[in-house]
Amino acid sequence: MSDTTTTSLRLLWLTENYFPSRGGMAQSCDRIVHALRRRGVVIDVAHLSSRAPTMKVETRQQGRDLVCPLGNDPSHALNCLWNVLASEAQGFTHVIAFGGTLPLIAAPVFAAWLDVPLITLIRGNDFDAAIFSPKRADVVRHALDKAARVCVVSRDKAQKIHALFPHIQPLWIPNGIDLNEWQALPSFHERAQQWRKEKVLPGRRVLGMFGHIKPKKGGLFFLETLLHSGCADQFHLLFVGELDPAITDWLQLHQGEIAHSIFPFVDRYEMPLHYQACDLVVIASFYDGLPNVLLEAAGLGVALLAARAGGMADVLEEAQHGLLFYPGDAHQCRQALERAARASAAELQAMGAQARRMVAARLNLEAETTGYLNVLLDTLRAPQTVDSEGVAEPFVDNKRGDGT
Repeated sequence: MSDTTTTSLRLLWLTENYFPSRGGMAQSCDRIVHALRRRGVVIDVAHLSSRAPTMKVETRQQGRDLVCPLGNDPSHALNCLWNVLASEAQGFTHVIAFGGTLPLIAAPVFAAWLDVPLITLIRGNDFDAAIFSPKRADVVRHALDKAARVCVVSRDKAQKIHALFPHIQPLWIPNGIDLNEWQALPSFHERAQQWRKEKVLPGRRVLGMFGHIKPKKGGLFFLETLLHSGCADQFHLLFVGELDPAITDWLQLHQGEIAHSIFPFVDRYEMPLHYQACDLVVIASFYDGLPNVLLEAAGLGVALLAARAGGMADVLEEAQHGLLFYPGDAHQCRQALERAARASAAELQAMGAQARRMVAARLNLEAETTGYLNVLLDTLRAPQTVDSEGVAEPFVDNKRGDGT
């Protein structure tokens, strides 16, 4: 596909998750937006932020970043955002809903007002948690039903959405990573081994848990399973990110029973250092999309100890890329832990190397970006006819025929 065809695209991208926010959703949003911009797409990102004090608009190469403060009245904030956008409404070709409830509310409305296609991007919890929420289920259903295309990061989301809406055929576009940029510095391995020498008892395997560790991501489930596995004394847990208070309280209650170290979120360029300290990276989610942690760990050649949840079931194979268990199945999780304790260093390294090859071949940034470009170009409509002053032709009510 020639990138010259992408210059006709201008997106209004609505999200609650974008830089400087932390977490996997913000990271994915930043990655996709920048990759599309590099391919010639103009994108105005409207970041709906609960922390921003005032409206802010910054011009970027290939678009703008708009920070929309939500304050105590999100409906007022969205109306104010529309005022900012309306003066240039003729230029947009698509509206994108990405991450959070408010984008799913606003994107169908803005797309209708702009008379352009809506593209609804379903990540992980956008669907899994919301579809059973009395307050959010109708929002998700509306954003799906009104979309020209629905894109998902895992096949199970596609199957569930299609079962609810048979007329929708979601497109599977898994997350990607650029392994040319995601690399460990030569000094990281030495520093990681030094940390292990100082903090980890000899013979123990290091299990890493990265990101926002919370109960619904399987945090408490995994800790309880490890505690009662009979092999907890063969592991050292390394937490990097944000621990939910329930996780912190559990660790304090079981002080001395589970060896562990805790680091806060660190700059992205420092993250490979912590991955390098791990024998396996744990992703114990009850439900999920396709976690960036999976791509990051595998991209650095670290094996996974993971639930077969969401996109992990799509790409990971038992004993090839790591050790797997059914989501929430304590028995299978204990078996995976026992296998992790018995496996030789060479076996774990071989699984990590296989995981890296899989990511390079199937989960690369080029494939992800091309997938979204194909969706955008496939749904691109001819520009609306305008009059000599650049104003859209007036709406005419067919029942009355007088335009009033």
